[in-house]
Amino acid sequence: MTPTDLFALLPDMAVFARVVDAGNFSVAARQLGSTPSTVSRQIKRLEDALATRLLERSTRTVRVTESGAQVARFCRDMVSAASGAVDAAGQLASKPQGKVSVSAPTAFAKTVIHPLIPGFLQAYEEVDLQLRFTDDDIDPLADDIDLVIRVTEHPPPGLAGRRLGSVRWLMVASPAYLEAHGVPAAPRDLLKHDCLYLGETVDDNRWRLRRGTETQSVDVKGRYIANHAGARLEAAQQDLGIASVPEFAAMAALQRGELVEVLPDWKLEARAYIGTVWLLYPPNRFLPQKVRVLIDYLAGHLQERA
Repeated sequence: MTPTDLFALLPDMAVFARVVDAGNFSVAARQLGSTPSTVSRQIKRLEDALATRLLERSTRTVRVTESGAQVARFCRDMVSAASGAVDAAGQLASKPQGKVSVSAPTAFAKTVIHPLIPGFLQAYEEVDLQLRFTDDDIDPLADDIDLVIRVTEHPPPGLAGRRLGSVRWLMVASPAYLEAHGVPAAPRDLLKHDCLYLGETVDDNRWRLRRGTETQSVDVKGRYIANHAGARLEAAQQDLGIASVPEFAAMAALQRGELVEVLPDWKLEARAYIGTVWLLYPPNRFLPQKVRVLIDYLAGHLQERA
């Protein structure tokens, strides 16, 4: 293959990398501003030029062949190198500008990220920001988003990341409720109280608590069950019982004295929104200034809270 032939294939290679990451032609075409038929023709042209089948096609999805997986790896490297070249040039820009996007789990986005946005927009007047509230596992490579915040002990491979802190769960109640019903001194005392719990699965009322190497499980009861941390928090503020909530959701109310932590020596082991907070992004050597400043801004503010 001559250099001229190779250069002619570069756009098709970039399209192939996008199709593999997107998982089907329609999504890739939408991200590329093209049509599925055009994308399909480009992949067919690349397969003919390389004399190998890269994808097994079905109605809704595509499956990468063994040779396709090898080719995709180099095509991604090519796209990453091109992105790096553009980003490297962008480092010389006088100041950050353009649109940057970030996704975060819904409750964390509303309670923690959203309040930080006005300060960021004021500091960087030529940067626009899109915040996506979602509990789905967003892939910045496939979903065309710059940054992803995820609470997990196992960040996905293939992404760069910065640790922003951790999330733990608390049991909280209002001073008025505890004055009227007593302050629990041990996990078994929770059995005497109205507890506000998630209620999404049959055993969500089974609170698992840990203190050092000691563990206890308590099947709590309560008159109000809600699968929204904000609702349970407000119910606790209205003296309805002892609520299980993420620490970040309760922090402001605790600082104002509207709520107090119950059994502070015990750690409540929840199933979601618990663990390390990661800021994840594609592993490019160079990142646009608009993305770099958002990473530094979020890391600076969130690591202060950790």
